[in-house]
Amino acid sequence: MAGEEKTEKASPKKRRDERKKGNVFQSKDVVTVGVIAISFIMLDFWGPHIYKYTSNVFRKYVSLMTSTYSIEGNFLSLLVKDITWTLLSSVGIIMVAVMFTSIIFTGAQTKFLISKENIKFKFSKINPLSGIKRMFSIRSVVEVIKNLIKIAILGYLIYSSIMKNLLQVPKLAQVDLLSGINFIFTSIMAIVKKVVIAFVVISAFDFLYQWWEYEKNIKMSKQEVKEEYKQMEGDPKVKGKIKEKQRAISYSRMMQQVPQADVIIRNPTHFAVAIKYDIEKDRAPIVLAKGQDNVALRIIDKAKESNINIVENIPLARALYKTTEINHEIPLEYYEPIAEILAWVYRLKEKEKQ
Repeated sequence: MAGEEKTEKASPKKRRDERKKGNVFQSKDVVTVGVIAISFIMLDFWGPHIYKYTSNVFRKYVSLMTSTYSIEGNFLSLLVKDITWTLLSSVGIIMVAVMFTSIIFTGAQTKFLISKENIKFKFSKINPLSGIKRMFSIRSVVEVIKNLIKIAILGYLIYSSIMKNLLQVPKLAQVDLLSGINFIFTSIMAIVKKVVIAFVVISAFDFLYQWWEYEKNIKMSKQEVKEEYKQMEGDPKVKGKIKEKQRAISYSRMMQQVPQADVIIRNPTHFAVAIKYDIEKDRAPIVLAKGQDNVALRIIDKAKESNINIVENIPLARALYKTTEINHEIPLEYYEPIAEILAWVYRLKEKEKQ
């Protein structure tokens, strides 16, 4: 109901429905930190190879400046190939690593969900009023505060690192180009490591906040829980028809078992119970079928058609009907009277054989 407080945790069905809509929990900061970390780890590892490829191409074409060459199709083709190979062998591998990192970090949170709902056009996405509401929402305020904290941390780390290495900058004029590049690269990597460590802490808090907000947004009211339960249980009329069909199937199976019985115990017309006992297979006599009133009469008629012996025992028929389910063993307290009846049935069958 509108305005009702949502105090209940989301049910599994609610979570599945939200997932189908594309509404899943994820922290973008975790993905960002993962991408930054992998990018600079790959850059640190692949840096010597990048230097090798780029310097070789640079030396090759700088050396051509001492001679005169006509720019022809073959020369341009070779130039394009060299530049393409240099880019692929240097930054191409890093780009692939970044792409896979983004996919893995996102997929780990969303379980690689691909929802059609997010692709569909929705007017609310371009509605100015909806945009203004989002701008002044609590989520937007939190995002602004979080971004300001990031900028402040990033600015502080860069400033402190520059001030620390400021005295070393004039000395770069006295060293060779390679040593200067190595110093700058090492300084940048030191800053990146500090930034990554700081952003890991921020992303951890963002992860917890996003989880808390997601759980809060998908909470259900007590009325919603009741409505969902009704939907899962189904319409009472449909349930009644299903139960009716189940009873019909169960009755049909039960009647098919009557001809397999050894004896029918009856209370003239009100109760009838079909008993079977296989000494080699069964631990105790088993109730194959039971019924009351019309069903009892049907069991008796079925037994007569199959020449099954019928014994009248009012208290025993009532007791077995009330205490024993179909295809279950009879209770211990009825072993003795049932044994006497079965012994009588077996003797009767022997006489008929003779």
